[in-house]
This record gives sequence, structure tokens and C-alpha cells, in this order.
Amino acid sequence: MKSDLFASENMAQQATVPGMTQQNAKSIKYAVNGEMHARQGSMIAFRGNLQFERKSQGIGGMLKRAVTGEGLPLMAVRGQGEAWFAHEAANCFIVDIEPGDALTINGRNVLCFDASLSYEIKTVKGVGSAGGGLFNSVFTGQGKLAIICEGNPIVIPVSAHQPVYVDTDAVVGWSAHLTTSLNRSQSFGSMVRGGSGEAVQLMLQGEGFVIVRPSELVPQKAA
Repeated sequence: MKSDLFASENMAQQATVPGMTQQNAKSIKYAVNGEMHARQGSMIAFRGNLQFERKSQGIGGMLKRAVTGEGLPLMAVRGQGEAWFAHEAANCFIVDIEPGDALTINGRNVLCFDASLSYEIKTVKGVGSAGGGLFNSVFTGQGKLAIICEGNPIVIPVSAHQPVYVDTDAVVGWSAHLTTSLNRSQSFGSMVRGGSGEAVQLMLQGEGFVIVRPSELVPQKAA
């Protein structure tokens, strides 16, 4: 049988190294030998002897159920084998987190990560109900984290003398040591006249970077 479908870049090969690798722009391959963690429902295929366990809410060993503003649950994947992960054909990126690093990621952008990483669900400081009550996952330790983004992300440097303002519906994540607060860029008079649609942003200050997606969050479809 012949087809461009069977081109080498589309064929799954036997893993040569343990852990996380990029299958293609839209999916992540993970050679499991023990345990790893993933967004619940993100497994699209696997081979080998693997078990998938949904984690209940609360703290359970190293894995906490990630209940963010979007209510994202995680699962533990255990055993030996290979698994592929993706979510709605979003672009996938692997981040190597090293000791001393701290990265805060919106729960909707987490795909999977090494069990060696620690994370904590935190309320974004300076952002109350006016900003949607943002909750992010702060990752620390050493290991790999796969994140997803609808479209190609924009990484914007943040410096002490030049803060960056981002739409709360477009932000993916940022250096966790940055200071966050709400910024109101719309005058009362503008609001009375109907507003610009850009009344409130998340302001980030310090030294680091912020990751944004090239569109605002699309509302979830009703079930």
C-alpha cells in the first residue's frame, strides 16, 4: 500500500530514550517506565503495559488534582510502555525545568509532565474576581513539562523597567517570580460609551518572560 500518509514523519517509531519526546507539532510521545502525569482524557494511543488512574480531589502523594479556574483534572500513568498525548490539535511544546526554575502555567495549557516535577495550584496574586479569579499551576523541580497552545505562542520578555500587560484570556504562563497585578486601561467615560473590550489586563513586573496565545480564550461549547 502506498500513500503520503506513510511518510516517515508520520510513522511512530520504537522509543530510543525514556521519558518525553515530541512526536510532531500536535502531539507528545512518552516512554513510560514507572509513572508520569497527564491531563485527563489527553491520551490518544498507547502500547505496552500501562494503567491510567484518575486522581481524586485533594493531595495524593506527589500528584494533586489540578482544580484550576477551568476545573482541569489530572491522571497518573503507570507501568511500562509508550503513550501519545494531545488535546484538540493544539500545538505542543516541551519545557525543560531545571532546579531553581519556577514556571506558572494556566491549567488549560497543561498537557503532561514528569512525576519528578512538583506543582502547586495557586491563585494569581493581585487578581481577584475582577480578573476572573485566575488559578495557575506553579511547577518547580527538575523534569519536563509539555504545554499546549492554540496557535503559535508569543514569548515576551519582561524587564524591571518595562512591565508587560496581557489579556487574562490570552495568557498561557510566565516566570513564577514575576509580580502580578490588575491594570485598568479604560476610562470611566469610555466604559459609559460602550467600552473598548480591553478594560482590564494582567500586569507583570520584574525580570523574566510571559507566554501568550495569539487569540483570546474561546468560550466552551455547551454539552
